[in-house]
Amino acid sequence: MGRLRKKGKAGAAKAYMTRSTAVKKLQCSLADFRRLCILKGIFPREPRNKKKANKGSTAPTSFYYAKDIAYLLHEPILTKLRDHKAFAKKISRALGRGEWSTAKHLEEQKPSYKLDHIIKERYPTFVDAVRDIDDALCMIFLFASLPANDRVSAALVANCSRLAAEWQLYVMHSRSLRKVFLSIKGIYYQADVMGQSVTWLVPYQFTQNIPSDVDVRVMLTFLELYQTLLGFVFFKLYTDAGLIYPPPLDTSRDEAGAGIGAFSLQVADRKVVAPESDSTAKKASSKEVRQAIKSIVVGKSVSEHDESMDVVNYPPKATEADEEFVHHPSANDSGTAVSLPTLQSLSSIPRSNSSSLFSPYTFFLSREVSRPVFELLIRSFGGRVGWPHSSGSGSPFTESDESITHVIIDRPPVTRDNESWERSEQNGKRKYVQPQWIADCINAGRILLEDVYRQGATLPPHLSPFDAKPGAYDPTAPLSGDELEGSIHEEDSGSTRGSESDSEEVKGVATKPLPVHVDAESLRAAELAAEVAGVDYDEFEKGVKKLQTTRRGAAGVTAKQGEEEDMGKVLLSNKKRKLYERMKHSQRKQEAEHHALKAKRKKIETEKRQSAR
Repeated sequence: MGRLRKKGKAGAAKAYMTRSTAVKKLQCSLADFRRLCILKGIFPREPRNKKKANKGSTAPTSFYYAKDIAYLLHEPILTKLRDHKAFAKKISRALGRGEWSTAKHLEEQKPSYKLDHIIKERYPTFVDAVRDIDDALCMIFLFASLPANDRVSAALVANCSRLAAEWQLYVMHSRSLRKVFLSIKGIYYQADVMGQSVTWLVPYQFTQNIPSDVDVRVMLTFLELYQTLLGFVFFKLYTDAGLIYPPPLDTSRDEAGAGIGAFSLQVADRKVVAPESDSTAKKASSKEVRQAIKSIVVGKSVSEHDESMDVVNYPPKATEADEEFVHHPSANDSGTAVSLPTLQSLSSIPRSNSSSLFSPYTFFLSREVSRPVFELLIRSFGGRVGWPHSSGSGSPFTESDESITHVIIDRPPVTRDNESWERSEQNGKRKYVQPQWIADCINAGRILLEDVYRQGATLPPHLSPFDAKPGAYDPTAPLSGDELEGSIHEEDSGSTRGSESDSEEVKGVATKPLPVHVDAESLRAAELAAEVAGVDYDEFEKGVKKLQTTRRGAAGVTAKQGEEEDMGKVLLSNKKRKLYERMKHSQRKQEAEHHALKAKRKKIETEKRQSAR
């Protein structure tokens, strides 16, 4: 007879653990447990059978892997959190007794922790970290726009603003911006960094407020992790580009409202000191020799003086060939080798011509245009940009500069009678366009015609450049033949009803029969419209019969498909049937949205054709 297994000692009951059990095992508070899970990347799991995982209980609760909780037991931050809890008790006791010297001494020895080891654990390679900074950037830009209050400190907002400016500086320097979309929620950007697409959302420059129902403590825990992650990533990006990190900040220009211009990019000066010759010295390894050669080559090619944003990226040197991945075939594995991406291979990817899209042009931003947004867009594609003094200091030129080719303006045109001749001649050489022209040029990868985006003109629709989900509505796709024909018929019928008194215009109406419904009123209306249009009655009857036959066949096919679908649903389990119903409901909802958008588009097309007549 085999060993009897006790209940709750094997299977799902052993593999999973409830949240309350995990908190007791870790001997910490619920808030500390949440912080640990966020920092370590541990999240609740959904067991197949909740009753078995909860040892027979059906009470609703959250489950975690028992191995994840055992992994948290050895976390150094857990020890620091316990030390902080003891510190809070000691300092509260000292303050209650009035022992100010003891409280001051305890405050100086306040325990703290670092998240460096967690970043290294969660992101083994640099590409993994770059691939996961989308949410971090969104969070950083969000907190950079928030006002400081009792829940969000001013130092935290300032640090987020600094990280946001450092990221924008790198994007402008590397010219890695690829797409931009001005949406209702904010501005979506997408950059190509180390072969990875990084997308982030920046809110508009409005006064933000924190809702009372938002748990800021959870967001601050995420922000704590993201600040450390971005610090690692930015240091690596700046170092690989040959720049000093962090970039120096000019306090006077920052107080004057220079924004990103308050930071200056400086090229790192790498000098190698040759060691003294000694016969008894230790022999240098080949790796140290290669590193010394690379440092010497870089030191010769890099200028010793500081440079501005026009710093160019240096191509990989010939001495860096040893950094390339070399595959060593195995005797046991005869398959093909998988090429791994390296820094040299990613840096040698040819840059697209669109990265210098605005290089030949000089732009001036009007005072109502958001300067931080369009300064980033224009400088990321090689253009020069200036702005009035009311938008902040640091503009490289004034409005009277003769080199200005485009003025970005977002106000209605105004005619001025007392304008001077020099002013009118200067305005004639420049092109006044609306801000959407910049974003559409970037997404199209070429310079678009300025006349469509001129000052005061009705702008074309600003479409999202990001890839939509499969099956989503595509506004750029042309209308199908039936939809286009239906819109033409609607237009013709409307013009026919509106001009029945004029017989000459009635004869010019198309002679094709209208789509007919099965009800008598629609049939009678279509018959009258065909008679007014001069359509023969026999031809009209043939069209009606053909349409009714087609609809009967379609209805029969639909009914047959519905019967087969019902028979298939009988064979499904209750859980899968509900899942299938949810899927079909979402599909029907998506189709209804598509039909509504297509009907709106058909109406717009009809109105355009009628206004063109």
